[in-house]
Amino acid sequence: MPDASPLLDLPFLQPSQAQKHVTHNEALRRLDLVVQLRVATTGAETPPSAPSEGEIHALGISPGSAWAGQAGKLAAWLDGAWQFLDPHPGWRAWDLSAGKLLVWDGNAWVEPPFSTQDLAGIGIATSSDATNRLSVRSPASLFSHEGAGHQIKVNKATEADTASLLFQSNWSGHAEMGLNGDNAFSVKVSPDGSTWTEALRFEPSTGAAAGAAVQAHAADTTPGRLMRADFGYGPGNLLGPVTENGGLPTGAVIERGNNANGEYVRFADGTQICSAKLGAVSCTAPQGALFSSDAAVTWDFPLSFATGTTPAVTGSGGNQLRFLGLDEPSHAQLSFRVLSAISDAALHAPTVVAVGRWF
Repeated sequence: MPDASPLLDLPFLQPSQAQKHVTHNEALRRLDLVVQLRVATTGAETPPSAPSEGEIHALGISPGSAWAGQAGKLAAWLDGAWQFLDPHPGWRAWDLSAGKLLVWDGNAWVEPPFSTQDLAGIGIATSSDATNRLSVRSPASLFSHEGAGHQIKVNKATEADTASLLFQSNWSGHAEMGLNGDNAFSVKVSPDGSTWTEALRFEPSTGAAAGAAVQAHAADTTPGRLMRADFGYGPGNLLGPVTENGGLPTGAVIERGNNANGEYVRFADGTQICSAKLGAVSCTAPQGALFSSDAAVTWDFPLSFATGTTPAVTGSGGNQLRFLGLDEPSHAQLSFRVLSAISDAALHAPTVVAVGRWF
């Protein structure tokens, strides 16, 4: 029969042993130390100056003084002296100074391992439940990198499900962003947690934006909405062909051009200006007390004005002594003569300007 137990090294009573109470008491003393083991400190190197009876320290790798040469052992203060025990792998001890459970792994006192896979739930400073299986109650939560980037993934099962971040105030939802019921990223807002408005939505295939925060159509001037690039004007579409539909601009703001009949400018509000410097004429044909060009001059506008409208026309005879005699213009052309108070065979080019509407 061995002298001691294999696990706690408790001394056995031997046959015909004298003073059996000594062996028995030694076993009880050892049990008192290692059962429900608690240590004042771990990694201790220097003995305390006034230890209490039964005080135990888990020694470090190079203890000194009365602990010299006892690295890794348990030092117990008993009957005015330090006694030393060898811990065995698997022994557990409560560290009074750190307030945590430790296990001897054969080399050091470490925190006991526990499984972090397939847990039913985790509650940090609060309780988790069947829906909120990870619950955190704290002023902030930190997710940091490990030397490179960092991603937080929110995955859903099907397109019709929701993968989002919900922002609440007193447990009532007021904003939500993510994939809400489809695969388009959207931002929703609510005044009360029950009535929701889709403020922004981005189409997955194009990246184009829509929603209550974006212009719905070209005539939408709702305050606070974002202007769509195709409904607003900037350097890319301020100049170009001017068009309209139902009185609303559908093209550029200003269109400028020219052809054989002169120059023109069109504006998105419907204003059109045509101008031309025509062929030079003389003024020698008698017209009562005046003299005129030999024949009436016809000017076809570079672009026609709106049918049924009459543009306003003005111009210059090309000389201080000349002026224009204008017929009533049509929407497409103008006839006029150049008039002079004196007979003037010199050739001067008249200039004409017509202002009206193109729609």
